[in-house]
Amino acid sequence: PGIPRHTNRLINEKSPYLLQHAHNPVDWYPWGQEAFDKAKRENKVIFLSVGYSTCHWCHVMEEESFKSKEIGEIMNKHFVCIKVDREERPDVDKVYMTFVQATSGGGGWPMSVWLTPDLKPFAGGTYFPPEDRFHRAGFRTVLLRIAEQWEENKDALLESSHRILEALRQTSEIHVQGQGSPPPSKVVMDTCFQQLSRSYDEDYGGFSQAPKFPTPVNLNFLFTYWALHRTTPEGARALQMALHTLKMMAHGGIHDHIGQGFHRYSTDQHWHVPHFEKMLYDQGQLAAVYSRAFQISGDEFFANVACDILLYVSRDLSDQAGGFYSAEDADSCPTTTSEEKREGAFCVWEAKELQALLPDPVEGATEGTTLGDVFMHHYGVKENGNVDPMQDPHEELKGKNVLIAQCSLELTAARFGLEPGRLDALLQECRHRLCTARAQRPRPHLDSKMLAAWNGLMISGFAQAGAALAKQGYVHRAAQAAAFLRTHLFDPDSGRLLRSCYRGKDNSVEQSAVPIQGFLEDYVFVIQALFDLYEASLEQDWLEWALHLQHMQDKLFWDPKGFAYFSSEAGDPSLLLRLKGDQDGAEPTANSVTVTNLLRAACYSGHMDWVEKAGQILAAFSERLQKIPIALPEMARATGIFHHTLKQVVICGDPQGEDTKEMLHCVRSIFSPNKVLMLADGDSAGFLYRQLPFLASLERKDGKATAYLCSNFTCSLPVTSAQELRGMLSP
Repeated sequence: PGIPRHTNRLINEKSPYLLQHAHNPVDWYPWGQEAFDKAKRENKVIFLSVGYSTCHWCHVMEEESFKSKEIGEIMNKHFVCIKVDREERPDVDKVYMTFVQATSGGGGWPMSVWLTPDLKPFAGGTYFPPEDRFHRAGFRTVLLRIAEQWEENKDALLESSHRILEALRQTSEIHVQGQGSPPPSKVVMDTCFQQLSRSYDEDYGGFSQAPKFPTPVNLNFLFTYWALHRTTPEGARALQMALHTLKMMAHGGIHDHIGQGFHRYSTDQHWHVPHFEKMLYDQGQLAAVYSRAFQISGDEFFANVACDILLYVSRDLSDQAGGFYSAEDADSCPTTTSEEKREGAFCVWEAKELQALLPDPVEGATEGTTLGDVFMHHYGVKENGNVDPMQDPHEELKGKNVLIAQCSLELTAARFGLEPGRLDALLQECRHRLCTARAQRPRPHLDSKMLAAWNGLMISGFAQAGAALAKQGYVHRAAQAAAFLRTHLFDPDSGRLLRSCYRGKDNSVEQSAVPIQGFLEDYVFVIQALFDLYEASLEQDWLEWALHLQHMQDKLFWDPKGFAYFSSEAGDPSLLLRLKGDQDGAEPTANSVTVTNLLRAACYSGHMDWVEKAGQILAAFSERLQKIPIALPEMARATGIFHHTLKQVVICGDPQGEDTKEMLHCVRSIFSPNKVLMLADGDSAGFLYRQLPFLASLERKDGKATAYLCSNFTCSLPVTSAQELRGMLSP
């Protein structure tokens, strides 16, 4: 007992997802030359399975098919089987997902694709049940059919794969057309606003009926649209849509009210029943968005949610060396004696469980009221569970409750005759007690892989929250993570980023035998993080590293013919297509973010060719931006910033002086999407002065900290009061 019957090559990998499959009876190979050579030598079809370690349906397909001895034998006899962690190799995932979406009309994970020995796809799908059901072919049937077709109609399959690849190559190409000028900013932004407005859910917020994803890119667009249209009805509506969505999400079950942080998405319209995995990229982006909502509204509610997210990440997704882990799973065992995992088991509650944990009578409330009564009313708990059976097809949540704040504090307080302040304290005590109880349950699987790109998004979350909420501890945590990236995910000899590293034995940080080189998204999100960290800390080292990485990104990924950046670098013969992402989804696509990065880089360096590159990216995506900007809200947002030109806010002063600190606090407390902040501290030998000689001409007025608002390196009259500066930054 306890000794696995099977062990395959994945046992030598570092990825938690690949290691989950190391004891399948399938003879899995990692993506690489050994598998490719075997397929060619034996003239076998490659079966490619792509997923990630916190993917619910990936677990289901493993349990049903990949752990089956019979199915394993079929796979080993007829195919060379390759497993890929999509988070390690987004380039491989994107190529074959493009094929699956084009040929089946849908996509998702696990992704199942059959390839010729030269890696060209000819059949594919996502999850397959093990046996035939409901007029749908099972995995066993599909495997046998494809093996038979390869034996009998090999030439037809080869011809088909060649045609498919050529069609994909043509349809996926993004390049500049004609003269190639950026699209008109007003048209793009107005169209994007109108498309979001039409898809907006007036009751519950968000931009679809179900499932509902947080999609921070939509909210960031709306904040920028508001900032550029503050006095118009459209601007007011943009702000209302964003703030209402953020409030409804925070009240909903997608927000973990006991353990903090946000789950990946809601399965229903009301943000109630989530898909329970928690992803690092969501936490990083949402911490930044809630911080911006606080900057704009001044409502502490949003600041508290940002702090809640960062508490979760600091406690549960942080490596002791400073990096951030990738995700927590949706599935876990309900109790320490359970053998079968269930989705959401770590997070849901039975009514009787809550009553037992919260039996205390509440002084001053209606007679006989217990803490449990108050808590259960506020969070929508029902005796028989509060999950709609339609949201629970496998009955994993039957009789359970997903907490959702259904009443305001004022309404719940009135219901029980309490003051809102007292109720708030009571609910906090309840949540603390439940958190302690929940800690006794078996935890979900942790994906302890650390990715450069997602760490970049999380550094931005900490840095932006630290600046907006004036919390220096968050800025320090961001700097600690950036130092981790420089130590573990950067090769100083080549000057290049690496994609991933891993928590090893004894909590050490390990690297693969052959490290995976960074992709475009790694550079883009890390550069954005370093700019955010500079503005929060004013440590010029981060700025210097960001500009170095921007030069390296240009060298590795820029397309000089069609413009914009490829997602992966040239020279990998196993990649059939070099693609450019064209959709902002749960994460923004790299070309969208890099437009703003390039504009910031130009402001900090004086290299105006970066402004030209930003315009060329917008030109390459011009048609899509004008027709369906809702597919690229982050790039649509960037068109506004490109058009309005970034303003350089330069503070001349002693970094330790109270007057300088007051000026800096003023700049950081205002949401102004088209500004960059820099400190001219008088050190003429410093990096910033070497990059921007015009700083030497700026002086403190009357010995006080002085602010200048500069555009294209031409500066306004000096300002010495924070109030005047606030007026200049808030038109």
